[in-house]
Amino acid sequence: MLTKRNLSLFFPLLLAGLLLWWHPLVATYRLGISNDAYTYILLIVPLSAALVFLEFRNPPVPCEPSRPVGAIVLSVALLLRICLAVNLLHFSPGKGLSISMAALAIWWIGAVVFSFGSDVFRPLLFPLCLLLLITPMPEETAAGFSAILQQQSATTTTMFFHLIGVPVLRDGVVLAIPGLTIEVAHECSSIRSSTMLILVSLILAHLFLRSGWRKTLLVLAAFPLSVLKNAIRIVTIAQLGTRVNPSYLHGNLHRHGGVVFLGLAVAMLILVLWALRKTELRGAHDTEAQRGQKILLKKTTNPTT
Repeated sequence: MLTKRNLSLFFPLLLAGLLLWWHPLVATYRLGISNDAYTYILLIVPLSAALVFLEFRNPPVPCEPSRPVGAIVLSVALLLRICLAVNLLHFSPGKGLSISMAALAIWWIGAVVFSFGSDVFRPLLFPLCLLLLITPMPEETAAGFSAILQQQSATTTTMFFHLIGVPVLRDGVVLAIPGLTIEVAHECSSIRSSTMLILVSLILAHLFLRSGWRKTLLVLAAFPLSVLKNAIRIVTIAQLGTRVNPSYLHGNLHRHGGVVFLGLAVAMLILVLWALRKTELRGAHDTEAQRGQKILLKKTTNPTT
C-alpha cells in the first residue's frame, strides 16, 4: 500500500518537473491547440492518469522505493533539460522542444521508480510509457505523415468514385468529377483525426488484447481505416454538393463534420478489435481444453494405487 513516505518523495519530484519544464510545457500546449497535427498531445496526460488509476487500484505491498535506479533515470532527464536550456546541443527550436518533452516524460517515469519502486512501475509500464507521446513530432515527420495521408486519401477516393460510377480524373492530389474539382489539400488530410484514431487503437489494444501480434495488428489497422474514413468523407461531401445542394461543399459537414467520420472509423476499429479478441478467446479456450486433456490422459496412464 502507498505510504506517506512514498507520497512525500513523489509530489516534490512532480512539482520540480513542472517548474523545470514549465516553458516547454506551455510551448507544447500552444502547439497542441494551434496545429491539427499535434492536438492528440493534449489528451496524453489525462489518458495516462486514467490508465494509472485503473491499473493501480491494488498497489503491491509494500511499495519499496528504488532510489538508485530512479536517481539514474532522473539524472538523465535533468541532464537533457540543462543541455537544452543552455542550447549546448545546438538543436533547432522544434527538435529542442521534442527532446525536452521526452526528457519530461523520462523525469515522470523516474519519479515513479524513485518514489514507489519497480514493483509499482511494472504494472504501470504502458500508461507511463504512453507519456512519451507528449513529445511533439518533428515538423518534417508531421509534414511527411500528412503528405502520405493526402496521397492515399486521393487514391482511395478515386477508387470509390469509380465504384459508384462517377467519372473521375486524377492529377496528384487533385480530382476532377463532373461539376467539381477537388484538391485533397493538407487541411483535408485529416491528420488530427488520424492521430486520434491511432491513439484510440493503442488504448483499446492495451485494455482488451493480450497477445503482442494482435495488439500490433489493431494499431496498424488504424492507418488504413483513417484513409478509408477520409475517402468516405470526401466522396460523401462531393456527392451531396453536386447532387443535392452546393452548400454542402462549404457547410458544417465540411468544416466540422470530422467528428462524425471519426466516429465511423472508431466503429470500424471496434469491429476489428472484436474479431481479434474473438480469435484470442477461442485460442485461450482451445489451449485450456488441450491442457485439461493432457492432465486427464496423464491420470489415466498413471492411476493411483
